Amino acid sequence: MVRKYLAFDIETAKILPEDFGDLHDHRPLGITCMATWCSDEFSARTFYSKNEDGAPAPQMIKEDVTAFVEHLKTKLQEGYTIITHNGLGFDFVIVAEESGRTDDCRELAMSHVDMMFHFFCGKGFPIKLNAAANAIGVSKPVDIDGSVAPKLWKDGEWQKVLDYVAQDCRLTLDVAEASEKAKKISWITGRGGTSSFDLPVGWLTVQEASMLPLPDTSWMDNPWPRSKFTGWL
Repeated sequence: MVRKYLAFDIETAKILPEDFGDLHDHRPLGITCMATWCSDEFSARTFYSKNEDGAPAPQMIKEDVTAFVEHLKTKLQEGYTIITHNGLGFDFVIVAEESGRTDDCRELAMSHVDMMFHFFCGKGFPIKLNAAANAIGVSKPVDIDGSVAPKLWKDGEWQKVLDYVAQDCRLTLDVAEASEKAKKISWITGRGGTSSFDLPVGWLTVQEASMLPLPDTSWMDNPWPRSKFTGWL
């Protein structure tokens, strides 16, 4: 049975210094916009708050983020599997913080598929979405990334940011579906080669991936513990 996926992604509001280190050290980050893209739909749905004049607000208000959490819960009830790349360790954390719906976000996070977390549980290190996207012949845009999106939003380049967050959802779906079909996720390594990680039964939810045996990380100097992603749960 082919799963119906719903990919989602967020863009944060706080403009950070060039060498910002760990994003979580700068919380609360706020959210400018979010997007979802369902695998059985042809376009993304975007979410953002509006000022009185109808223009996009500097960041989403609590009520709108809460409505987004309800939207995710509804789509889950409709049979969709929520899928992200690092949603456990980032997107759901920020949505929980901005909405105040921590319990709901915990439940959604545990039941969803986080491709990066599944990969991390199996290999002991993370990969970027673009590294996996490049391996199947697609890519993020070269003129924008998450680090510049907050300033673009502040400068009124709203559509550029909305297009970017939507494309991240599309890339997530492309990687998820291609990997599930191939029963492995491939990525471009730092040396420019291609490697892969087997997915014998397809993608695992966060709860399922958490039960995988710990990988051998003895070759690493400072391996990350799984609690780096799961600690907030």
